[in-house]
Amino acid sequence: MNQLTLSAPAKINLTLDILGARPDGYHEMEMVMQSVSLCDEVTLHLGFPGGVRAESGLRFLPNDKSNLAVAAALAFRRATGQTWKDLRISLTKRIPVCAGTAGGSSDAAAVLRGLNTLTGAGLSPQALAKIGEEVGSDVPYCVLGGTALAQGRGETLSPLPPLPDCFLVLCKPRFSISTPALFRTWDKAKRHLRPDTRGVIAALERGDLVGLAQRMFNVFEAVLPPHQHRDIEGIKTTLLQAGALGAAMSGSGPTVFGLFSQESAAQKAVTILQEDYDEVYLTQPLPAHGVSCQIPV
Repeated sequence: MNQLTLSAPAKINLTLDILGARPDGYHEMEMVMQSVSLCDEVTLHLGFPGGVRAESGLRFLPNDKSNLAVAAALAFRRATGQTWKDLRISLTKRIPVCAGTAGGSSDAAAVLRGLNTLTGAGLSPQALAKIGEEVGSDVPYCVLGGTALAQGRGETLSPLPPLPDCFLVLCKPRFSISTPALFRTWDKAKRHLRPDTRGVIAALERGDLVGLAQRMFNVFEAVLPPHQHRDIEGIKTTLLQAGALGAAMSGSGPTVFGLFSQESAAQKAVTILQEDYDEVYLTQPLPAHGVSCQIPV
């Protein structure tokens, strides 16, 4: 039996824009993505009897192919024509679940990277990202990590200059958001607020943290139900009052993040938010293929 443990970093959306619906049922997206040092831990046990399955200790997470980590393992086996039958995937979850931070997608990406190593398949990161396309829209990005522009349904990736050194505070409210429902609401909306994606990219090229933070925006925020919008705005206000340069919701939410230039201000925000929320994290940006893992504050 071969065994390998990998980190699976969370991601945030510095911007998220929807350009329109597509004939295939998906939406055309444009997003600036960033991986961060808050991560899950994924251990692969290749050859452990029992078929291909996942375990996490969380009862609500499936252990079969409806778990993206298992789906990724099966996709890798098909794509490479390998014949192994048994794989246990042990997940230590630290990234908030169903929170717009790509925990499941990052676990899947870690499985692809890990199996590539364990089996000696020798696939390039780009080839692994291609396999990830059939698993989930965020998986290709999570294979590569770092700072990137994601287009299409998320699978078309262009590396960007790294996010300048900073600190990020993530806070997940106590509710979940239905991604399909948000897309339906966006489709029905007559007018849309849009992020300045080109301005964010230009700020990255200049190393302008303040200019970037001022341009962060997620179009889903504008179509949230009123009670969810109030909670999201309340967290953003708390982050800004504590010294964040900017704040936004990540993905389809509900996790909100604030971008800080000073660790002391970020830690102050963590302390304040922990009075009302259970899932609050202090983290930092990672470069492409970053593997540093941070335990929650």
